Amino acid sequence: MLGEARIRHLLETALSLSPADETEVSITATDESLTRFANNAIHQNVAESDATLEVRAVFGKRVGTAITNDFSAASLLRIVEMACEIARHQPENPEFPGLPKPSPILTVGSFDEAAAGASPELRARAVGGICRAASGVRAVAAGAYSTSIIESAIANSHGLLAYHPATSVDLTLVVTRREGSGYAHGTSWRLDQVEAERLGNEALRKALAASIHDPMPLDPGEYTVILEPYAVADIVENLASSGMGALAVQEGRSWMNGRMGKPTLSPLISIWDDGLDTSGEPQPFDCEGVPKQRVDIVRAGVPIAPVYDTHTAAREPGRASTGHAQPIDEDWDGPAPANLHMTPGESSLEEMIASTKRGVYVTRFWYVNAISERHCVLTGMTRDGTFMIENGEIAGPVRNARFTQAMVPALKRVVAVGREARPIGGYYGSHRLPAMKVEGFRFTG
Repeated sequence: MLGEARIRHLLETALSLSPADETEVSITATDESLTRFANNAIHQNVAESDATLEVRAVFGKRVGTAITNDFSAASLLRIVEMACEIARHQPENPEFPGLPKPSPILTVGSFDEAAAGASPELRARAVGGICRAASGVRAVAAGAYSTSIIESAIANSHGLLAYHPATSVDLTLVVTRREGSGYAHGTSWRLDQVEAERLGNEALRKALAASIHDPMPLDPGEYTVILEPYAVADIVENLASSGMGALAVQEGRSWMNGRMGKPTLSPLISIWDDGLDTSGEPQPFDCEGVPKQRVDIVRAGVPIAPVYDTHTAAREPGRASTGHAQPIDEDWDGPAPANLHMTPGESSLEEMIASTKRGVYVTRFWYVNAISERHCVLTGMTRDGTFMIENGEIAGPVRNARFTQAMVPALKRVVAVGREARPIGGYYGSHRLPAMKVEGFRFTG
């Protein structure tokens, strides 16, 4: 770790070197260790430490950025000069609202000493248990187990200064046996919340159930589906990328457009973003240094509001950033939620299965792509544990199938939600999500 004192010194030094009207300096430092395994054996053990310092210089409405991972005095001066030079050559951005003024930022704990001190031996013992259990039933385990330390900090010339240290633990694995496979995933900022033995057994049970006989074909058509939290995460993240941010709403391309305040999804569905909730992986401020706050995005099936950064908030009189700014790079698409939660329901997976006359049980999706943002139309494949349900029981494995489904109308047909919300790591952050039962879900091939 660089530590708060050194990071503060680097931020203040870079700010002092800048002649710009406004200047922002941010630092992200990571220490990540990773153990990979395949064919029931560890085949790679790596560790990487890196830190970057990014400068955003502002002259009037002209903005330039530059980034380095060299923290020497000469490099700091050079990167500040580079950001200023880039800014001077940029066209004016009339919508640039200026850098944010400082606001009180709550302290939230998401640093676990056990995770920070996790050794290769600790990860090897956990992975070894998974591999031995798989080998004992002639199955094969593969996956990755990582532990990380992340330091985030930002300061600007208006007096804003924020620092947050965090840890992250992630275990993802697949167990295969004959033609069947099972998947499991766990993530948390706490080491003891990612239980390797439990996750290994979860994937192994799926693989055994999926290998009892050759998978049956699944004819195209509409089915009742029971989606594990892994599959729900793909849907919710695509809802986020298809319009839970204010930029998409303002540009009229969000699935929330025309649906605000109207019953749109099942009343069983409430979704919010909360970067301060320690049951997820909290981050108390965004990449502009604005404090995060809870934002109710969908309440009882009714879309309420998207999330904002300073840029999109300035477009609407009286609106303030909700602390959801994303780094401005070639993939920038405005603010986005990164700590999504969904209200658990009252059903267990067993109860959902028992109440289903004929349907499909889906562990997770794979290679999901958006076809249309307006209704959040997605296509993708099932993977690693797909089963037919007949008369309230799992009848056996089915072949992985392609789905093509508009998620907004599909989520109107949610008839049950699981009572347990699980932490799921995704592309947009870490989320806590339950299982769902959805009627009329379309498989196309």
